Amino acid sequence: MDKRVPFGVIGAGGIARRRTIPGMLKARNCRLVAVMDPVGIEEIAAQFGVARYYKTDKDLLKDPEVEAVYIASPVAFHARQIIMAAEAGKHILCEKPLTRTLAEAKKAVAACRKNGVFLQEGYMMKFHGAHRRIKELIEQGRIGKPVYVRAQLSCWYPPIPGAWRQDPKTGGGGALIDMATHLYDLLEYFVGPIRRVVALVGRLVHPYRSEDASTTLVEFQSGAHGTIDCFYCIPDEASRTRLEIYGSAGAILTEGTIGQSSGGRMEAYFAEQTAGYDAMQSKDVLRTFQRIPFPKVNPYTAECEYFADCILQGRAPEINGPDNALHILEITEKAYASYRQKKILSV
Repeated sequence: MDKRVPFGVIGAGGIARRRTIPGMLKARNCRLVAVMDPVGIEEIAAQFGVARYYKTDKDLLKDPEVEAVYIASPVAFHARQIIMAAEAGKHILCEKPLTRTLAEAKKAVAACRKNGVFLQEGYMMKFHGAHRRIKELIEQGRIGKPVYVRAQLSCWYPPIPGAWRQDPKTGGGGALIDMATHLYDLLEYFVGPIRRVVALVGRLVHPYRSEDASTTLVEFQSGAHGTIDCFYCIPDEASRTRLEIYGSAGAILTEGTIGQSSGGRMEAYFAEQTAGYDAMQSKDVLRTFQRIPFPKVNPYTAECEYFADCILQGRAPEINGPDNALHILEITEKAYASYRQKKILSV
């Protein structure tokens, strides 16, 4: 008996073609049986050796061999496609953000629960080897109590005709909902739930309708502070995608772990003991940061394997499940609202 889950992909271009399908093909417990995209699907199917391909989501969802679907279409289609897949009895791995709004997400989640199918959102950065190692180090108390975290994810995203992320009607927003949501999710993985949020958003460089700039300040339930800076108007080569986690007994710093790859660099400082007060406040001190190794894990392969394991074992996803999806969208809407209302909002 084949112990692999047969997957169909809805929206097989874009991120699916570049990252997730190649990752899924390496997963020990996944089998790609069908792909769907309205454009260029014959070429995509040939590239990955898939015999069955479709130009509409309805046709793919009628395929009896498909047990689970991965949805990577533009976010404006997510709610409808999640509901359709749930009604067809298919388990669903859906790209982030789950939907454009919290209201849409609630309807999609309700459909999944009504039809008894599993739903997992594609926040794959929690599966990165460095991020798994960071969580272990924090839980072991190696940096003491976390007090401040910062995450950075920016890119150069110039105007492109028809780009759905550049219009809030089709993308729900811009840099904040597209990229900052990844980091809200990742920082909560390390530090725990966010309880208060305030954000700045703006169009600083590009003329499209969505924001190309966002900076979010958050307070976690533990009392720790955090900042998340995400921009569509910074050259890729100028951004080091830094992750910084500071605690009462040390710090963990990375470059290049945030993003779509499995690589990057991580270093940490662990205090042997708490020092006395330095009245001179000299910053010319020896900083004994050490390189921290971590396993190179393809995060797309890992998220697919995790979801397939949930299906095979009949257990709902605990990582990136529907409650988490609703929570991240609540933070997102509060972040946008905080900018409009010019005040800090509770989550």
